[in-house]
Amino acid sequence: MGRVKHFPSPSKPAASDNLGKKKRRCKPGTKALREIRKFQKDVKLLIPYAPFVRCVKEITNQLSSLVTRWSPEALISLQEAVEDDLVRMFEAGMHCARHARRVTLMKKDLELARRLTGIGRLW
Repeated sequence: MGRVKHFPSPSKPAASDNLGKKKRRCKPGTKALREIRKFQKDVKLLIPYAPFVRCVKEITNQLSSLVTRWSPEALISLQEAVEDDLVRMFEAGMHCARHARRVTLMKKDLELARRLTGIGRLW
C-alpha cells in the first residue's frame, strides 16, 4: 500500500458549507419534559448528602446540645422525607400556578400551597 499525505482539516468551515444547514432546535419545553422524565425514573436523592448533613447538624446544635451524633441511616431517611415534602410542596405550587393559568411557578403559588396544604407548619 502506498503512502498518502494527510493534510490538516481547515479550522473554520467555508461559508458555502454553512449556508444550507441550520442548527436543529427542539420545541420549547421538550428539554424540560425530558429532564422531568429522567428525574422521575431516577431513584437517587437530589440534594447532595454532605451539605444536607451539615445543615441538619447545624440545626440540631441550635435546638439541642444533647443530640451530637446521627447515624447514617437516620440521615438518609430524614433526607428522603425532606425531599418528599419538597416535591409535594412544588407539586401543590404548580397546581396553584396552573389554576391561575400560568406556567411559571412563583413565590405566591408556593405560599398559597403551604397555606392550603399545611406543609411546612411547625405546630
